[in-house]
Amino acid sequence: MRIYVARQPIFDRQQKVYAYELLYRSGEENYNPEINGNLATSEVIANSFLALGLDKLTRRKRAFINFSNQLLNNETALLLPKDYVAIEITEDIGSDHNAIAACKNLHKKGYKLVLDDYNHHAGDTDLLNYVDFVKIDYQETETVQREKIINYFQGSRKKLIAEKVETVHDYGDAMVNGYDYFQGFFFCEPTVITGKEIPGTKLQNLRLLQEIYKPEMDFDQVEALIKQDPSLSYKLLRFINSIAVPVRFPIHSIRQAMALLGQKEIIKWASLVALRNVGYDKPDELIVTAIARGKFCELMAEVTDLQDRKADLFLAGLFSLLDTFLDQPMENILNDLPLADEIKNVLISESGPFRDILQMVLFYEQGQWDKAFSIAAEKYNLDEVEVMSYYLESLELADMAGSF
Repeated sequence: MRIYVARQPIFDRQQKVYAYELLYRSGEENYNPEINGNLATSEVIANSFLALGLDKLTRRKRAFINFSNQLLNNETALLLPKDYVAIEITEDIGSDHNAIAACKNLHKKGYKLVLDDYNHHAGDTDLLNYVDFVKIDYQETETVQREKIINYFQGSRKKLIAEKVETVHDYGDAMVNGYDYFQGFFFCEPTVITGKEIPGTKLQNLRLLQEIYKPEMDFDQVEALIKQDPSLSYKLLRFINSIAVPVRFPIHSIRQAMALLGQKEIIKWASLVALRNVGYDKPDELIVTAIARGKFCELMAEVTDLQDRKADLFLAGLFSLLDTFLDQPMENILNDLPLADEIKNVLISESGPFRDILQMVLFYEQGQWDKAFSIAAEKYNLDEVEVMSYYLESLELADMAGSF
């Protein structure tokens, strides 16, 4: 049986992931707005808790899950762990006295409740007594209405979530207006800054990433890149000190430290440190997404005719968010990196042999399963269940790396 759940991060004001909203997705279509809400939520709960594992899906963050009146009245939410979920409801339950009573009971038992698509309607006071979060749709509410909502909750303990924040401009506006949390695709929208070069340290880290994923890693070149950056040298020694490696003698050189770790650990360390250095002022979720893309592309390479290019495919996925990391056009960034033409082509013009694999992971992120499965079947003759397992594996590996 095929199972599908999409997740969308909810960020705090420091651009750290506070929670994920778990969304129903159909294997036949991206999203069917006519599906029964009870069925959709039941599928999300069953898939998240029983099949996939909530900790895998949410990186041990809180899960926001939509609930209908019927599921509230059936006390389905009481089956879920209150410390790991938030129950999303909408204003239209205000006329259902049983649903209001269910919300009151959940609130009393310590569950977090979220009022979705809030429009500041009259007569919603009772419901507001029991919710902890209030969501305001940034695309559906006018500026004047949003200002009224902000003023209404001034001094309240309710946490305000700006949802459908799709651009950096939206995000900046929501920050200025005092929202506590943010949901949308804003972090994937780069701010184009023309005439600005990549800072030397960031460029050094990009070159380190490129070097460690070559089919035959050149230890001399990796050593040289680390030695040219005091921060990398320091972090390498700190890493050795933090892991279970019995260091019984003083370390006198970077080369000695690298030999002590071995190639696999060097790649793991360099991937995380270099990418974090490149995106030091960006959300952690961006790093997790970039690593997941890279791992998925690498896994797909192993089951296609691109086995000998899996290092390049990893870089294509990993570097697919560089424009967002660096707030510059992708073409400007790649001019400074001696990457394979296939990587540059897929990242700049979405062309070449890597295009379909990278597009698959983008469709997965958007919950467009049907389009990803279509590519898997038509281009690579792969079963969708197998490909889905690669995507889940890439998420798990990326989440583990992101928490390092």
